[in-house]
Amino acid sequence: MPIRILTQEDLIRSGCLDYSEALEVVEDAFVKYAKGDVIFPDKVSVVFNKESQNRINCLPAGIISENVYGMKWVSVYPENPKKFHKPNLSAVYLLSELTTGFPIAFMEGSMCSGMRTACVGALAAKYLAKKNSQKIGFIGAGEQAKAHFLALKQVLPKLRSCNVSSRTAESAEIFIKQMEQYHKDVSFANCKNDFESAVKDVDIIITAISGQEQILKADWIKKGCFYCHVAGLEDEFSVAKKANKIVCDNWEAVKHRTQTISQMYQKGMLKDSDIYADLHELVMGEKKGRENDDEFIYFNSVGMSYVDVALANWMYKKTVSKEQGTIIEMR
Repeated sequence: MPIRILTQEDLIRSGCLDYSEALEVVEDAFVKYAKGDVIFPDKVSVVFNKESQNRINCLPAGIISENVYGMKWVSVYPENPKKFHKPNLSAVYLLSELTTGFPIAFMEGSMCSGMRTACVGALAAKYLAKKNSQKIGFIGAGEQAKAHFLALKQVLPKLRSCNVSSRTAESAEIFIKQMEQYHKDVSFANCKNDFESAVKDVDIIITAISGQEQILKADWIKKGCFYCHVAGLEDEFSVAKKANKIVCDNWEAVKHRTQTISQMYQKGMLKDSDIYADLHELVMGEKKGRENDDEFIYFNSVGMSYVDVALANWMYKKTVSKEQGTIIEMR
């Protein structure tokens, strides 16, 4: 049985860096989950350093109608950029078909994983951000921040102003130089390490930092804002307390992790009833998204493996159609 080995270059050559199409795949994955078309075992996560949160995760899932079962093997080492000048995240995917159980693809996963996280945030914005949102502010300027900008521009085309802040002015400048090539209709501002000025008067706030710090302050957030919490501990507890609605990709998964609202739940500062909805409930129309322009809405994503597998399977199919990758016979 042949297995297709796929590098990031293979994926790019096959047209997988397509956020518009990827968003459709991600939204469809939430529909499939809601309809019971998903096999969704528990994530296995091993933390090797509690202080830095260095960890390796195994995330399996299957999509019955797609005849695919897969796994993302992802390491998250927040101190990598500072200590080793390497990305804080690395990932690979393994996909198997369900007729014989044989593996069909082994692929580089950093691009797919980053796109999945960004597309889930953008999907949430589709339902929870103001439709006429024009200003976005970033705390963090790395690869995940860039992916979020590209995905969000698909669902919020009226975005015209982007503030970028980071620990270093250089990383913010790199973000701007790269992103303005894609969207020349956006005016970018390098806020350097002034996080407050980056998010003080914007419609969308994205925190995408690699550390574990309560950087975002509740006093900085204006009425009607949509906040997308991307990673771990990024905001003070009063940010969630200020929210009119808290939405998660999956609250049952989130509350057992180490993110801001997870810690609040474990400390007794949040209850199950404080969570307004899971994302699939909005996608399926079971609950309303944004109901007025004054709501401050907090979105927290932990990452669902069935979305990873759906996106990886879509990428695999594109590489097959473009005859990309290296075929190895399994013997």
